[in-house]
Amino acid sequence: MGKLSVIVITGNEERNLADCLFSVGWADEIVVVDSASEDRTVEIARRFTQKVYIRPWEGYSAAKSFALQQCTNDWVLWIDADERVTKELSAEIQNAVGTEVGDYVAFEFSRKSFFLGRWIRHCGWYPGYVVRLFRRTAGSFSDNKVHEYLKIEGNVGRLRNYLLHYTDPDLRHYFEKFNRYTTLAAEGLAEGGSSFSMVHLMLRPAWVFIRMYIIKRGFLDGMEGFILSVLSSCYVFTKYAKLWELTARNKRSNR
Repeated sequence: MGKLSVIVITGNEERNLADCLFSVGWADEIVVVDSASEDRTVEIARRFTQKVYIRPWEGYSAAKSFALQQCTNDWVLWIDADERVTKELSAEIQNAVGTEVGDYVAFEFSRKSFFLGRWIRHCGWYPGYVVRLFRRTAGSFSDNKVHEYLKIEGNVGRLRNYLLHYTDPDLRHYFEKFNRYTTLAAEGLAEGGSSFSMVHLMLRPAWVFIRMYIIKRGFLDGMEGFILSVLSSCYVFTKYAKLWELTARNKRSNR
C-alpha cells in the first residue's frame, strides 16, 4: 500500500487554510511551507501537522521544491491553500495510491473554480485539468516565477472527480494578486529571452477575451463570466505592457 504526502505553500492564508488542511486530513503526511505569515496561518497549520517550515520567500517554485524535499512518502499531492479536496476525489486518490496503477507515475484531475460568488463552468476554466498527484521520484517543479507547474517523467493518468478552487471572493482580492502576478510574469518573459512586440500587446489581450467569452462560452457564466474574461484580457495586456517597460528600462541602462 502506497502512502501519501500533501504539500501546501502558505502566506497569510488564515482565511483558507483550516478548510484546506481539513480536506486532506486523511493523508499520511502534511508538509506546510510558510513565508513568514503575519496572521494566524502558522498556528492553524500546526493544528494539522508538525511539519511546518517557515522560510524567507524565494518564489513559488523554490518553496514547492523545498516542500517536496521534506516529503517521505512514495506519492505526493500538491494543493494550494484556497483549494479543497472533495470526499469523492479523496476516495479516488486513496484508491489510486493504495492499488497497483500500472505504468502511471502521476494523475491529473479537473478543477472547479468559485469566482466572485459563482462556480465558473465555462471560460476555459472548467474542467481545467491539472496534474497534482505524482510519485515523489517522478516529479519536479518548473522554475516559472508564476503559474509554475509539475514536470513529470512518465505516463499521466486521469481521475474522474474534481478539486474545488475558491479563488477571488471579491475584486479587491483579485487585484491584490494582479499587480504581483503580472510583474512576475513579465520578469519571467524577459529572463526567458522574450522581447517586447507591439503585436502581442495589441492582439493577445483581444484573443484572450474572444477565446474565453465566445469560443469557451463564458457568456453562459453570466456577469461573472464577462468580468472574468475582461480581467483575464487585462492581465495579458498588463503583462506585456510591463515587459515593454522592462525592455525600455534595460535599453536606457545599456546606453
